[in-house]
Amino acid sequence: MNCLRNTGFLLMLLALLSFPLFSQVQIEVAFPNLSFTRPVDLQHPGDGSDRIFVVEQQGIIYTFQNDSNTSIKTTFLDIRDRVDDSSNEEGLLGLAFHPDYENNGYFYVNYTATNPNRTVIARYPVSRNDPDMAEADSELVVMEIPKPYSNHNAGQLAFGPDRYLYISAGDGGSGGDPQNNGQNLATLLGSILRINVDSAANGMNYSIPADNPYFGNSMGYREEIYANGLRNVWRFSFDPVTNWLWAADVGQNSYEEVNISEIGKNYGWRIMEGFHCYDPSSGCDTTGLELPIWEYDHGEGQSITGGYVYRGIKVPELYGKYIYADFISGRFWSLDYDGVNVPVVEEILNTNLLTSSFGVDKDNELYICSFDGKIYRFKPTVTKYKKSSIEIPKYFRLEPNYPNPFNPDTTIPFNLEKQSLVEIRVFDISGNHIKTLTQTMYFPGDYSVAWDGTDENGNPQPTGIYFVKMTVDQQFSDTHRMVLVK
Repeated sequence: MNCLRNTGFLLMLLALLSFPLFSQVQIEVAFPNLSFTRPVDLQHPGDGSDRIFVVEQQGIIYTFQNDSNTSIKTTFLDIRDRVDDSSNEEGLLGLAFHPDYENNGYFYVNYTATNPNRTVIARYPVSRNDPDMAEADSELVVMEIPKPYSNHNAGQLAFGPDRYLYISAGDGGSGGDPQNNGQNLATLLGSILRINVDSAANGMNYSIPADNPYFGNSMGYREEIYANGLRNVWRFSFDPVTNWLWAADVGQNSYEEVNISEIGKNYGWRIMEGFHCYDPSSGCDTTGLELPIWEYDHGEGQSITGGYVYRGIKVPELYGKYIYADFISGRFWSLDYDGVNVPVVEEILNTNLLTSSFGVDKDNELYICSFDGKIYRFKPTVTKYKKSSIEIPKYFRLEPNYPNPFNPDTTIPFNLEKQSLVEIRVFDISGNHIKTLTQTMYFPGDYSVAWDGTDENGNPQPTGIYFVKMTVDQQFSDTHRMVLVK
């Protein structure tokens, strides 16, 4: 906003899903009968309702059914009276639903306000009488972040797999971070923050996780900081398979960057811009800095919009790849990264869209918010779906392994609702069989198997991407991706 590789895996995924050949990646308008004014975020509530929520920068959140034919959108929250959107990068910028939203009805927003100039993180409850309406008069201000300028407000909110709330805070604005907030641990600016909103402590409406990198420090560092050295992270997201936090940081003069954000890491701004020296007075010493996994220069675009790792099924050639765009150039890319090797990046679209944000629905299908007022989605690349004669049953479930990435071993949970013959095998990225973890009859219940990163002969396997495939009663299958890191 300042605004094909893995061929073996793709063939295996197609076989598992009974998909025929696919065509070129395209996008389409997801909801032709709806339009929005400067949409900047799209979320689903995680309550099983299959609703979509779209955030307008002016201070309105709309909700509607995830149906391409819908023509009805309902105002869920209207807080224009407290949102300042007077400059291009201000406004209502982020939305996150509590992991237990279905039961507690809490959601969180990130907006800019004036008098004084600040970013506000606030909690609201849904109405007890109407699931499509929030209680705008029941705001609880969780956190306020003073800011010196109107721009670089970042604005992303997301709950991590640890159920903590993560917040992107820009460097405070102007140009070139004149106050050097990115390298100042005594301020919340220029950072990704991590807080516990389920408990309150020390007079605040939140508490600090005890494993935050600066928890309990005596040097005046802000304990809320998860990672620092960031300019203006315009969208981050968690990959539900690897749990990696993907963060897109908007550049200053020359470079846009993609980071995988980790706890306690310093991502270099304003010493560095991407892989390059920005502030010569710093000496450009990269000691202790975590440089990005990818950058692109301003010949390709001038304002990165961070996206998601695609985990849907309608566009199988994008599976497992990080999808992002550039707000200025309208270009879209996929980035394939295994945590070790140089990413493989491919331009997948060149459009005239002003892509402000991405979002996913309950099925992990990916959507695009554009300032032309429309919501887009990736068009299914399966032109002729050949339905299998065998329906996938509902009586078994393969859960994601944990930890993931892992070293030296990982646990793979699964569940059965009736007595079944279960086979669980591990494959490498080319579809080669590595190891059979179990092949036996199980009674109904919850189970798990473990993989220690070796093959059938006990030989350790190298760092890389692997797949665990569960076959039930010799005919029904499910698969998950795993990452072994050494």
